[in-house]
Amino acid sequence: MAGGKIRKEKPVRGAANHHQGGVSFHKSKGQHILKNPLLVDSIVQKSGIKSTDIILEIGPGTGNLTKKLLEAGKTVIAVEIDPRMVLELQRRFQGTPLSNRLKVIQGDVLKCDLPYFDICVANIPYQISSPLTFKLLAHRPVFRCAVIMFQREFAMRLVAQPGDSLYCRLSVNTQLLARVFHLMKVGKNNFRPPPKVDSSVVRIEPRKPLPPVKFKEWDGLVRICFNRKNKTLGSIFRQKSVLSLLEKNYKTLQALQLSQNNVSSEDAEMEVDLASLGDGIVATEEDERDDDDMEVEDMDDIANEKYAFKEKILGILKQGDFEEKRSSKLTQVDFLYLLSLFNKAGIHFS
Repeated sequence: MAGGKIRKEKPVRGAANHHQGGVSFHKSKGQHILKNPLLVDSIVQKSGIKSTDIILEIGPGTGNLTKKLLEAGKTVIAVEIDPRMVLELQRRFQGTPLSNRLKVIQGDVLKCDLPYFDICVANIPYQISSPLTFKLLAHRPVFRCAVIMFQREFAMRLVAQPGDSLYCRLSVNTQLLARVFHLMKVGKNNFRPPPKVDSSVVRIEPRKPLPPVKFKEWDGLVRICFNRKNKTLGSIFRQKSVLSLLEKNYKTLQALQLSQNNVSSEDAEMEVDLASLGDGIVATEEDERDDDDMEVEDMDDIANEKYAFKEKILGILKQGDFEEKRSSKLTQVDFLYLLSLFNKAGIHFS
């Protein structure tokens, strides 16, 4: 299967050997091969493959699903990290009419540059579920859809809606970029060797066009909100760590804007020179102050500044009626509106 590192496995006494065509499967690499032909047929059918489609398959294993994909589409590009599986796949289709429509890429799918494809159909190693999902959604040009076998809980997080117990940052981020549908449940006994958990097949359709939002900015907001998803947003944004992060971003952006919109570089140099003139000036009695008094005043200024910034943040939440709401109940539209309110006030999350 694709993804993850190839490691030498120590033989385990008493462990069952799982083979197909003389190849042993390694659970640690996520190698769980679909053995139920009816299930394979159902996945291909629900994928809606056209005869002109270029299909990306990730982790083809010994080719049970690959064979059906080759029969349904124009070309299959199979990405496989295990060289043993690559050889098995090539042997299986060598000398058949399907061989010239199969292209095998040996490598880690998370590190490979993926070619153009119309549709992705895959039974993937579950440990790469999250990074692979977002790698596919970042792929350009945009593909039509992906039909992927995930661990059941991960799949249910992908499709979870506001108020569901599994609704989380993964749900919100994926659904910003794509429409996600749960197609079918798959029991562990449909695999050889059987995994420890049940699975689900999910259909992912990238949104066209994408919402007009910077993903890093969006994810920065969502990350903060789902840090404690059942707390009110008011309590989340009152945390010192959150306020400190946002204030730092705010000041950095202000400084950048000032440097871009300010006077010319010559004037800036003049300001520096003028500032340095004060180094040699002796203060008068009227201007002299005790160092301790200065320190107290500086601390008071900092405290007042932090208080003002906190009130600014809470004011934004109140403006959108978000202060008493919880992230676990917010919709995509709610998050987009909240992000727009923050951005209009000069508050950014990346």
